[in-house]
Amino acid sequence: MARPASPDQRRTIQVELAGRTCQVEVSHGVFSAGRLDLGTSVLLKRVPQPPTEGDFLDLGCGWGPIALSMAMQSPEANVYAVDTNLRALDLTARNAQSQDLDKVFTLTPEQVPDDLRFDLIWSNPPIRVGKTVLHDLLMTYLPRLKPRGRAYLVVQRNLGADSLIPWLADALGSGWTMEKYASSKGYRIIKVGRA
Repeated sequence: MARPASPDQRRTIQVELAGRTCQVEVSHGVFSAGRLDLGTSVLLKRVPQPPTEGDFLDLGCGWGPIALSMAMQSPEANVYAVDTNLRALDLTARNAQSQDLDKVFTLTPEQVPDDLRFDLIWSNPPIRVGKTVLHDLLMTYLPRLKPRGRAYLVVQRNLGADSLIPWLADALGSGWTMEKYASSKGYRIIKVGRA
């Protein structure tokens, strides 16, 4: 678990999520503290409509834009927002509460039940943590997709998006599909599917 060293100076910003204008709380020490970052924006504009219900995962939730979008589009779904940053988890929980989204659950990786499986994963994964940590993270959660489950990962093209697809194919093995689903503004969305 991480506790940011920077001061917790919270402020409210206005963002568009799932077709709604939302006031959300952000703070220093949390990814993209002043706005909806471009990669997340590309992901949210390009992913298909989520199922109406199920168990969804936002991996590396930050202040919560992906988890909030999932919950707004699929109010019957359980949305698990996971991050190692405790300030991020607090912001996501507060932002979900302010939008009356009562099925968003914030968890550290250690709090995710071992038997929890996901129908859908949307993530702007923390690429800058380094390949080893990133690969460990992806191999912890992608295998938790249910049969016919899907994951959509947004990765900057110049930060290794194209090399990630063959690595995933090798690491996950048979019974999985992965493809470049969409490209926009220097980002790739990688779709991973379980047969």
